[in-house]
Amino acid sequence: MNKPFGNTEIAFAIKSDSELERAYFLFKMIQNEPLVRIGTAVTNFALNAHLPVEKLIRSTVFDHFCGGVTEEDCMSTIDKMYTKKVHSVLDYSVEGKESEEQFDNAMNKTLKIIDFAKEKKSIPFAVFKPTGFGRFEIYQKLTEKKELSVEEKKEWNTVVKRYDTVCKAAYDKDVPLLIDAEESWMQDAADDLIEEMMQRYNKEKVIVYSTLQMYRHDRMDYLKDFYKRAQKSNFYIGMKIVRGAYLEKERERAEEKGYKSPICIDKATTDKNYNDALHFMLENSKLAVFAGTHNEESSLLLMKLAKKHGINKDDARLWFGQLYGMSDHISYNLSNNGYNVAKYLPFGPVRDVMPYLIRRAEENTSVAGQTSRELKLLKAERKRRKL
Repeated sequence: MNKPFGNTEIAFAIKSDSELERAYFLFKMIQNEPLVRIGTAVTNFALNAHLPVEKLIRSTVFDHFCGGVTEEDCMSTIDKMYTKKVHSVLDYSVEGKESEEQFDNAMNKTLKIIDFAKEKKSIPFAVFKPTGFGRFEIYQKLTEKKELSVEEKKEWNTVVKRYDTVCKAAYDKDVPLLIDAEESWMQDAADDLIEEMMQRYNKEKVIVYSTLQMYRHDRMDYLKDFYKRAQKSNFYIGMKIVRGAYLEKERERAEEKGYKSPICIDKATTDKNYNDALHFMLENSKLAVFAGTHNEESSLLLMKLAKKHGINKDDARLWFGQLYGMSDHISYNLSNNGYNVAKYLPFGPVRDVMPYLIRRAEENTSVAGQTSRELKLLKAERKRRKL
């Protein structure tokens, strides 16, 4: 355990004994890969068959990884975390919606969160997913440089309008806006649109942030080229830097369709790519970074780089981020040290948030050492409390 992150008393200060026990139980379950697969299948079956399992999901995995069903529902968690200066990014984690009505609903949710964030210091950002505002297929068609039909052009103009409505609201209310990244085969269309928004709203400082998934081997070149364009057009760049969330899906599709995988050859290459991005972001001007990472080494590197380049711990251009329910030892020890820290706090109806929760369980199962690290920390804190 890296020394700055080893204090479990600080890491779990806001957790009650029963919450600590629940976390330990959950990660014990997640550690068992066949159990996760069976649990996922059973949960999906129960929800599709409309069996009364929502209460059970809510009191276990949902409450550990999510803030609540509505924004208001999340406020007690937000306030509790903020007593330790850990901020929240309210993330409406409803996935896989396809209708215009649902896209408008996601836009209105984001506008509401911008209003929330304007009033609350504990909520420093708003966030949305590109496919929350438009169909995956239309992003994919544009990424593949295919001609849109007349109807699709109208549909895409509506997507562009949703982006602009939200980015303008963020600009008018001075609330930074994070836009997530998704699968590589739809991402170019989102990137181009986000760049357009940055050019429009990041003239004075960073309001709009894009996301770089550094498990993609082309992202450093993209970042350097993007920076040249921003310098030329004189606007600021905000980037959320993450490793990436669709690894297996990306590799499987590349193999199935016979193209070169966009994913780095191994984890060491991804780690280097991630750290190179941090170096680049801190070594150049007119950039702001939100480092979304559960990796201790990358967090330590960013602390060192900030010190080296004379960037204050609480500088608005420098943020650390983790997901709610994970890596509390990084989040709370960083905030205790004076750094800007925000937890992504997913919310939404239990049934609609299940794809997100299943991804979290699978990620914890597949990322080597992540679950055992959580268990080790929880075990240490249980022992400390008993003593």
